[in-house]
Amino acid sequence: MVSLPHPSVLHGAVSAPCLCCRKGKDQFDNLEKHTQWGIDVLEKYIKFVKERTEIELSYAKQLRNLSKKYQPKKNSKEEEEYRYTSTRAFLATLNEMNDYAGQHEVISENMTSLITGELTRYVQELKQERKSHFHDGRKAQQHIETCWKQLEASKRRFERDCKEADRAQQYFEKMDADINVTKADVEKARQQAQLRHQMAEDSKAEYSSTLQKFNSEQHEHYYTHIPNIFQKIQEMEERRIVRIGESMKTFAEVDRQVIPIIGKCLDEITKAAESVDHKNDSQMVIEAFKSGFEPPGDVDFEDFTQPMKRTVSESSLSNSRGDGKSEPKFGSKSKGKLWPFIKKNKGAGPEDFSNLPPEQRRKKLQQKVDELNRDIQKEMDSRDALTKMKDVYIKNPQMGDAASVDHRLAELGQNIEKLRLEVQKFEGWLAEVEGRLPARTEQPRRQSGVYEAQNPSGVNSCAQDRESPDGSYTEEQSQETEMKVPATDFDDEFDDEEPLPTIGTCKALYTFEGQNEGTISVAEGEMLYVIEEDKGDGWTRIRRNEDEEGYVPTSYVEVYLDKNAKDVHKPLQKISE
Repeated sequence: MVSLPHPSVLHGAVSAPCLCCRKGKDQFDNLEKHTQWGIDVLEKYIKFVKERTEIELSYAKQLRNLSKKYQPKKNSKEEEEYRYTSTRAFLATLNEMNDYAGQHEVISENMTSLITGELTRYVQELKQERKSHFHDGRKAQQHIETCWKQLEASKRRFERDCKEADRAQQYFEKMDADINVTKADVEKARQQAQLRHQMAEDSKAEYSSTLQKFNSEQHEHYYTHIPNIFQKIQEMEERRIVRIGESMKTFAEVDRQVIPIIGKCLDEITKAAESVDHKNDSQMVIEAFKSGFEPPGDVDFEDFTQPMKRTVSESSLSNSRGDGKSEPKFGSKSKGKLWPFIKKNKGAGPEDFSNLPPEQRRKKLQQKVDELNRDIQKEMDSRDALTKMKDVYIKNPQMGDAASVDHRLAELGQNIEKLRLEVQKFEGWLAEVEGRLPARTEQPRRQSGVYEAQNPSGVNSCAQDRESPDGSYTEEQSQETEMKVPATDFDDEFDDEEPLPTIGTCKALYTFEGQNEGTISVAEGEMLYVIEEDKGDGWTRIRRNEDEEGYVPTSYVEVYLDKNAKDVHKPLQKISE
């Protein structure tokens, strides 16, 4: 009879792996959560860097727009202001700010390529690697669980066969002890018991084999497969940590790389600021606005103890009848012809810049001469090029018709000749201003029409310039050529003019040097007669005595109009009292 160990002994030997499998599964769950958290951290950092790049781009765009906003406009008065050292320094600052903005664009580009782009690709690879590792872990876990189930099934089968063999043994013993049972029944019971015992032995052998296999698989699982998977997961996680650390370092390095260039921009701004020269700027203002006028001389003493004579000089300068009581005769043209310094319109200035002070006029004329010389050089270069092309065509007729450029050459020649004439004209004006040629003398106002016809260029060569009280200059070109009356008629008509009546008196507030035709010099404090009010052009017509009268700036005198008298002359001494 075969004696078998109780199955409960073997059952206790293999009950521990169930708990180990459960704990191993729990560890996989924890690792899966932790690695997912690591990927989330990496993606959060990528989002942070991406937003930083957007901020850098936006900042750079705003800096560029700011620099562009304050850049001087081309061909404008604003561009001329940038000749001063202070404004040039500001322009240099604007340019450096543009370069400064470019460095922030470099920061954005480098962070996008070196951090955001690289980490985005790495996250995709990390997700694939993590998925592979946990797939291997789940597969190994499933395999050990399958082995455990096989072991459990083998154990339960062995336990069942042992119980069946035990019952068959008891039944055999019972049948063998019963004298009433036939020998055949006892033999049958004995054979059944032996069969059950054999089955139990087979189950035992199978269970033992399955147990050894399971223990081997379990040892392989916990000491080889799982540690390898955990090691790979650990290496993966460590690479992720190293990678995010390197990205943070790159984050700082990207900024550090542009610091020298940004520092250079700031150095250039500092250098531009240090180049500001207040003395130079002040001198440039002086050169730009100096008039070239000589300071006025000493004021002569004038004796007012003698009453002024009230007679009117026949040769004094006065308005024509068109401006006085005979307005219908000459109309509005008379005043313009007699007093060309009064400003009539606000259009473009005269061609010879005679409306400007001498020094500024000289500069404008010099600029015009230089501009015309540049235009001549361009035309000559074009003519030389066409001449060479014509020579090539003559030598090689197959390349083109030489006669086709003749028309253009003729045009260029005419243009050059016109420009040279213009240069000569402006150089003549320039020489006059600089004193290299005698100054042009203005024709008398009562010039005959015959002389005007013979010398039209002398009359209309330039406009008269006058200084107004506020420091500006007004101009009006002479219109003498419009008058075609004979000289004798004009002179007779002018000589027959009646003197204008006195309408009040005035006191000179400042000294005025009347150096131009139609004006009169006055001294500060001097009392004079008013014969014509300011008509809105800024000039008042006054009379000193019967031989002297003319225009003075209205702002230079204090006018006392006599509303009751037409030509009642009061002694100026009494008026001053």
